[in-house]
Amino acid sequence: MRAEIQRAVELLQSGDDASVEQALALLQNTVFSFSMRVCGQREDAEDTMQEVLLKSIPHLPKFDSPRALLVWLYKVAKNRCLMSRRKSKFAPPQELSLDDLMPDRKELEALTADGRINPEAFAIRGEQASRLREAVQKLPAQYRIILVLRDMEGLTDDEVSEITGVRAGTIRVRLHRARLFVRKELMRTWMPQQKKKVPEQTRVGKLRPASCKAMFAELSDYLDEQLDDSLCEELERHINGCAPCKTFLATLEATIVQCRNMGADRAPSGTSRLRAELMEKYQRVNAALRPHS
Repeated sequence: MRAEIQRAVELLQSGDDASVEQALALLQNTVFSFSMRVCGQREDAEDTMQEVLLKSIPHLPKFDSPRALLVWLYKVAKNRCLMSRRKSKFAPPQELSLDDLMPDRKELEALTADGRINPEAFAIRGEQASRLREAVQKLPAQYRIILVLRDMEGLTDDEVSEITGVRAGTIRVRLHRARLFVRKELMRTWMPQQKKKVPEQTRVGKLRPASCKAMFAELSDYLDEQLDDSLCEELERHINGCAPCKTFLATLEATIVQCRNMGADRAPSGTSRLRAELMEKYQRVNAALRPHS
């Protein structure tokens, strides 16, 4: 949503009513889409959108930096979402354990049995998009917020850290575990379709789960190109010699791609009344800020 906020700041700076109304429409869509991804409930998202935008009006004329507006909007929306979100029947209360998110030997065997698995084969089609939404909603809140901000909204680690108040190292850990969790949830719907018998050469005795485990914690940093050269080379050597890990990496990469390509929800069409209220309030605030002649 970075481009929308950039454009909104440009429109606000132009100052005429038509530009301001366009800017408010862009901000409505940004806040509503983010809130839907975090809350998962349309009523909560609409309430969040209205409250955040009404709260933003006194501040909007003062923003000349898109990044500052971006951080402010997401921080306020995030707080409102977590405060008002209806209790999900899905979300587990516990921390996510890396051990629990790793594939077991049965899955590794199944992955090895079909070397054709790749991001394209694993892609979530339009009719399956609801499964991705459900998987994201099952994430504990502290992981869901980071996944949404980083992979769905396209923010940087530093921006996510500023919005959440969580240090960068913890952002990386939670992002990786959130990705692994969503991948695992999506694989539940995919794996039962695989009817092939596992070839004898890929059975448990031929796998190397102990050596595989060491590299699982590094996969997100590898995909995001945040590993130093020596670690990157070591991981690539392992993956190139380990069919299950190579296929696992493909399914994780596909999960990330699907999160990033997930379409944005548009603000409800019946928000013109809200925008009129926002326009009126904005004009009053802007007039008060102008120097008196």
